[in-house]
Amino acid sequence: MTAPAGPGGTGWSVGLDIGGTKISAVLVDETSTVRSALRMPTRHGVSGVVGSAAEATHRLCAQADVTPGELAAVGVGVPGMVDTAAGTVTHAVNLGVHGDPLPLGRLLGEELRRSPVRVENDLNVAALGASELLHLDGDLAFLALGTGVGAGLVLDGQLRRGHRGGAGEIGHLPFRADGPTCLCGQRGCLELYASGSAIAAAWPSRTGRPAPAEVFEAAASGDADALRIRDDVADAVAAAVRMLVLMCDVRHVVLGGGVAQLGMPLLEAVTESLRVHAAGSPFLESMHIADRLVLSPRGGEVAPLGAALAARPAGARRPAPAPAR
Repeated sequence: MTAPAGPGGTGWSVGLDIGGTKISAVLVDETSTVRSALRMPTRHGVSGVVGSAAEATHRLCAQADVTPGELAAVGVGVPGMVDTAAGTVTHAVNLGVHGDPLPLGRLLGEELRRSPVRVENDLNVAALGASELLHLDGDLAFLALGTGVGAGLVLDGQLRRGHRGGAGEIGHLPFRADGPTCLCGQRGCLELYASGSAIAAAWPSRTGRPAPAEVFEAAASGDADALRIRDDVADAVAAAVRMLVLMCDVRHVVLGGGVAQLGMPLLEAVTESLRVHAAGSPFLESMHIADRLVLSPRGGEVAPLGAALAARPAGARRPAPAPAR
């Protein structure tokens, strides 16, 4: 974390990534440089979510000697179905938010005594943040491999949210027709194979460490069960990557989320699966899908930085790059 270098003035903004267990927040200057960052526990329920988000914002502002009202923008990334125009979120069950849409933008704005507050889906802001931190030009998909599986899309320099805010719900595309029933009601969904929760279910931790790390280490040592699970994970992630590329022809697919903290072992396994699958198809070989893979930067600044960027006035955002020729 870097300390603020003085008063932020009106060019600075705050970005918040509200997760089920923690809020990650950053204070960003007009050049998109993170000046300060913090993490704090998320309090659940409507009042808890709003109150903890406001507390994180106030704490960052205090470090830079500004008030929330002096900020250029405040942006929030949150799981669930988000209506960006209304600033509402629904189906954010891991935040204890049920029933009617939560007017998070309005409530947080009232708490901070400023307006507006921009609300976006957490994967969308992660896509923006990854694009900025990795200095990636061109269309991008951020494939999040966490408790579930989902994607954020940046196409032609703009977030692609979809008709009802559901673009990128790739985790619920069927992967194996004879697979187990997913919570969504379908069978064999991708997230039943590629998510951290799926790996934990297939490989109960033996040391107390995260199951993905144990599985990949055991597979590297030749454990047969671990090899099978690792290959299933790699094949499922590769299928998600293939779908994103074939659907949108994105220039980059960024692997993010908790499972992606595995780093190179995951990247190498997914790359191998993509290349094996493409070997029998001249068409897939011509797409060079494996060459589009990138690992997300480590650390907790990707999504909150993206939230800050998404909240800026359109004229203050980085212009869309020209398409590759």
